[in-house]
Amino acid sequence: MHYTLEKLNLYHNPRCRKSREALAYLEAHKIPFTIRHYLVDPLTVEELQKVLQLIGKTPAAIVRKNEALWKSDFSQQKWSDPALLEILTQHPKLIERPIVVSDQSGVLARPLENLQEFLKNF
Repeated sequence: MHYTLEKLNLYHNPRCRKSREALAYLEAHKIPFTIRHYLVDPLTVEELQKVLQLIGKTPAAIVRKNEALWKSDFSQQKWSDPALLEILTQHPKLIERPIVVSDQSGVLARPLENLQEFLKNF
């Protein structure tokens, strides 16, 4: 399988099995990409807004609601999108992963089949 596409960006957490699967898939298929370790290099609100636009998701759709931090500190309230953006940029471990984006579109690559389907568009 060979893809001709612009370079992809993988928002990656190396401790996450699903994120490692996406990384391995991109490498195995020799698809050009860059990695952003978003826990070490957190996204700004503007960057996260752009990513959400590319993947067609709302902030609430990418919150890891089973994380202990979410359950203990945030789950008791209903949050607006701007407030959720702030929470997610201040606590990036609450962001669902992996996310893969190009300049034009993107995908929440969980499960891996989402990434495979996304790559068919190139």
